[in-house]
Amino acid sequence: MSRGSFKRINFFKGFLTTEQDWNDAERYHVEKRKLHNRMFHAPGVVNGNGDDLKVQSRGRGDLSIEVGAGYAIDGQGNDIFLLEKQIKTLNPADFKLPQTIYLVLRYVEEFDDFIAYKENLDYQGHRRVREDSKIEFSIVEPNIDLEVELARVHLEKGARRITDARDPLAPAPNEIDLRFVPKAGRSGGRIDPMLRWRLDEMVRAMKMIFSYLARVKKILAAQDAFHAVISFEMLLRTNQVDATNVWDLLAIIADLSWDVVDEVESRVPDLSARKEFTGYKKNVDIMRGLVYERRRTAEGLDNMVTYNLKACESLKGMLDKIRPDVIDVKAMDGAIQTAAVGTVPAAPLEGGITFEELKTFSGEFTASLIVDGKEWRLVDMIDVLNAESEKAHDFQIKEAEDTYRTRQKLRYPDGTVVEDTGIAHEGGFTEFKVKGLTAHQDVVMIRRMDFVRGDYQAEIHVNGQRLDRVLDCRGEDRKFRWRNWPYVIPAQHISTAQISVKQVMLTADRDINMF
Repeated sequence: MSRGSFKRINFFKGFLTTEQDWNDAERYHVEKRKLHNRMFHAPGVVNGNGDDLKVQSRGRGDLSIEVGAGYAIDGQGNDIFLLEKQIKTLNPADFKLPQTIYLVLRYVEEFDDFIAYKENLDYQGHRRVREDSKIEFSIVEPNIDLEVELARVHLEKGARRITDARDPLAPAPNEIDLRFVPKAGRSGGRIDPMLRWRLDEMVRAMKMIFSYLARVKKILAAQDAFHAVISFEMLLRTNQVDATNVWDLLAIIADLSWDVVDEVESRVPDLSARKEFTGYKKNVDIMRGLVYERRRTAEGLDNMVTYNLKACESLKGMLDKIRPDVIDVKAMDGAIQTAAVGTVPAAPLEGGITFEELKTFSGEFTASLIVDGKEWRLVDMIDVLNAESEKAHDFQIKEAEDTYRTRQKLRYPDGTVVEDTGIAHEGGFTEFKVKGLTAHQDVVMIRRMDFVRGDYQAEIHVNGQRLDRVLDCRGEDRKFRWRNWPYVIPAQHISTAQISVKQVMLTADRDINMF
């Protein structure tokens, strides 16, 4: 190709072609296709071909992984095909651990189909150029112009196996991390994978903040902001957010965030007076300034996301302090237990405990106990997987994608070992009845759970009414896995001696277990 233009071969009568002419003709089409890929398609993994180059563990307890067949485009516009799955085994001796190791796919060309004529050895050469791919481990953060990231793993010293991530949003060491795999998209859809991940984090933070303000504090502007964030998330997930529109989309969210500030200041003075809200307002103001400066650089976009996250963190700190008491479904000795506030004499734990201490308490629950200065008495218990108990309480799991029973022998944080049976479900919801209550008194439900994978939320409905406060199970513990998770139902929702409870998982692709 000549500098600044494309030259297409033109045949005419008497044109004596050479190998250079034919190679130029072929190169013309190759370069035109690469130009098309660069201009009309963002680089990354192309969905819908083969196994989408999916990387997963082999379940063999070693350091090998499997890469499925698929198709990708690099930043130069090269088409990269992997026609069959490949197995790659990582040798820890090749790396200085602990270290993040990247699995990348590269485009390679090789001359193929060599031929030579015995009559005249001047006539010899390769009749084909093989367009191939190569999968390699690297310690250098991938350059999309040269390679496409398929996965990364933070490998620790002494690691003996690589596994799929228990939580794809927060992979642990020695687990396959797919968060930064670029996805091919339409023209202009090229966004740095790290920025894409930060945008996802920003969306999750804003959804939590605006959802609480809209549902609990009835801030109308927060509803608009929440819906805008949901729309932004849908565009992100379909690879429709790119350098050409991301600023305009964030400008909408920044303006709606400022509307939230205005409404809180005018309608909820107790919130607006808090220093955390002042921090939120300050960061939102900076965000709006960045939007309207019109200096839309990569650095400016990174700052925009940073201040948005700071704003959410400021408000989250405030909400943690002003939220009403949380009440959760908790299981003890294979049962969901229910306690109500009361004055019936009993033998509560000496000195009482807090709800946080209750979560890790490994002893027997007495008929009465003091938690956070209140005395609670045991009024009902559901023994999960006990047919009579489940029938008496109409305990049912409905519309679940999957359910399974399990027996676990696990430890509490104090080292106490408890063996218990339970049930878990993914998708759908759990329904049951709680009996023996006193009207207009708070009720706390306590559920024993396997805390190996927390960080999920569920809605609680009482007698068909959804409660404002979600069941918020934060954190995880892979060593000491038993927890007693409480959820308080406020007194205004208790009008009779029996209530119907519905527990609906909000977090996608997660299960909820009850022991």
